[in-house]
Amino acid sequence: MIRRLQPHEMDELIALWLASTIDAHPFISESYWHESESIVRNVYIPQSVTWVYLQNDKIAGFISVMDSLFIGALFVSEPFIGKGIGNALMAHVKKQYPALSLEVYQKNYRAVDFYHHQGFRIEESAWQNETHHPTWIMSWPEGETL
Repeated sequence: MIRRLQPHEMDELIALWLASTIDAHPFISESYWHESESIVRNVYIPQSVTWVYLQNDKIAGFISVMDSLFIGALFVSEPFIGKGIGNALMAHVKKQYPALSLEVYQKNYRAVDFYHHQGFRIEESAWQNETHHPTWIMSWPEGETL
């Protein structure tokens, strides 16, 4: 089941985000993600529209869209990776918005492949000053630049 995040679920969502982002980005120091937790919790998630995928009343994954066009987060809990949750979340937001963009670390090959399969295309390369790693700016639908 996919539905909007409820305020009382923030701790569960942040725990999923932290574990998943550390796992997905082994090339970035864990301390960076721990230091980022406060801004994710207090700024990014509150300023986003966030949907959660529930499995047995627990959050198995989530997606956050900022400014009605930018996917700021898409994470699936490790035991549920490869079970269609990311696809379901992406399909859900594609029904809500006519076009989307995102930024993904170039070294996060699994995510880059996932987004390609979802119809996102690389628009440009960028650089994350905080982490000192290159990213891709990707957009959907194919052929449209945001």
